[in-house]
Amino acid sequence: MKFSPIIIGTMRWGIWGANHSAKGVQNLIETSFEEGLTTFDHADIYGNYTTEKLFGDAFSEMKIDRAKVQFISKCGIEMPCENRNFKIKSYNYSKEHISNSVDKSLENLKTDYLDLLLLHRPSPFMNPEEIGETFNLLRDQKKVRHFGVSNFSPSQFDLINDAFPLVTNQVEISVSQTGAFYDGTLDQMMLKKLQPMAWSVMGNYFTEKSEQNTRIKSVLEEICSKYDAEENQILLAFILKHPSKILPVIGTSRRDVIKKFKQSLSINLDREDWFKLLEAAEGEEVR
Repeated sequence: MKFSPIIIGTMRWGIWGANHSAKGVQNLIETSFEEGLTTFDHADIYGNYTTEKLFGDAFSEMKIDRAKVQFISKCGIEMPCENRNFKIKSYNYSKEHISNSVDKSLENLKTDYLDLLLLHRPSPFMNPEEIGETFNLLRDQKKVRHFGVSNFSPSQFDLINDAFPLVTNQVEISVSQTGAFYDGTLDQMMLKKLQPMAWSVMGNYFTEKSEQNTRIKSVLEEICSKYDAEENQILLAFILKHPSKILPVIGTSRRDVIKKFKQSLSINLDREDWFKLLEAAEGEEVR
């Protein structure tokens, strides 16, 4: 399946962030579409189970062909909040819960199908056979076209993939979170000829003061000057450069930042600059 080279994350569009009105959401969708970024990443829990409906109500009023956009959603986390009566936070990958979650996402997004459904986080209580049967049913019902996971280790990915073929693993990757380069996650995606997805692609660079971020900043200043680019554009280019062809999920709720991130696609970091950033992140030269 084809996704746009940068995926638009919606987590902060609602009450977990910018708290946009329907018009504000439409403006973000319009800007994304104008930039050729047509894949939108959701999860049932975003905004305490409200953001999918915010998006769906806004999108349904726009004259955009549904076939020209891709909707991703995630399920599996039961999160206590004012909109759900769960007693504790837990994971639920039963056939009933996955099916009901998909039906609710379809209702909220006002669509007949999801392009991609992800299991949001691995559960110690997963039954791969039951998950595989549920995925088969949802595919046969034409409610979901493709399936994947999020935040799964390579062995957890294989556990589900053996029961039903998956298309991606969406994991945390950034200049300040480089674990996926070493733990086999990206190696596995390349071996299977699948494209990984990355969330929190700016890491904590803009939100935390640390020795690591001080080192990264000193390197970024030089690299930004060399490529005539801004810090966030270089940080995204760092991820885009990886040979696994990572699909980054950008979490911005601003139109101007969407446009700036789109420009990152034209930045081709050379190998030494990529390693300069990695070295700054790790605090030592590569071994």
